[in-house]
Amino acid sequence: MIILFTVITFFSTLLGGVVALRFKDQLHLVLGFSAGAVVAVSFFDLLPEALSMGGKYYSTVTITSIVALGFLIYMILDRMTLLHFHSGEAKMKSKGHLGAGSLSVHSFFDGIAIGLAFQISHSVGIFVAVAVIAHDFSDGLNTVSIVLRNDGKKKDAFKWLLLDSIAPVLGVLFTFFFQLPENAFAIVLAVLCGLFLYIGASDLLPESQHEHPSLWTTITTLIGMAVIYFALQLTGF
Repeated sequence: MIILFTVITFFSTLLGGVVALRFKDQLHLVLGFSAGAVVAVSFFDLLPEALSMGGKYYSTVTITSIVALGFLIYMILDRMTLLHFHSGEAKMKSKGHLGAGSLSVHSFFDGIAIGLAFQISHSVGIFVAVAVIAHDFSDGLNTVSIVLRNDGKKKDAFKWLLLDSIAPVLGVLFTFFFQLPENAFAIVLAVLCGLFLYIGASDLLPESQHEHPSLWTTITTLIGMAVIYFALQLTGF
């Protein structure tokens, strides 16, 4: 059963990236949707889960402080990336790789969540796997979007898409050999929440409006948030 859901997760992520590649000419709309989806994952998925898991070990202030730390870490890495490279093209591509890498790390921990859930019971595992699959489509779309938006080529975007698709599979396999403590998992989720807030609010959202500040771009952002919100509500994750 766990293998079946792992395979579905792979193809869900892959499909999202293929859609982003297919509609490359409408990148501002894709970016708008991605921005909404990434911010929604932060607020409606990662933050609640971090607070829920970490509540047994840490205060709410500690968890939210770690979220802020994640935001600051990504901001510093982003600034260091821009300072390290001199040519504009190199800066953009490196920034795209940094963002896609963060999304892939998130997908890896999605896989760990599935593996840990199945260790509890099959019903809990199925419940969590369905929730992950529901938003992994947007993960693939977001990965491709951030690479293309930073002057990456289609082949670069597809390489990162493959990595992002494989990441949850590796996360599930990881749980066959190791078990991440719940308190450590909560910290990781909080850090990822901060990273995603930066990517969505400080990168994707402004860029989606940069050349095409249209009503439709704003609407796709709202749709991106709504899709993630209702997907999580329907799955109860």
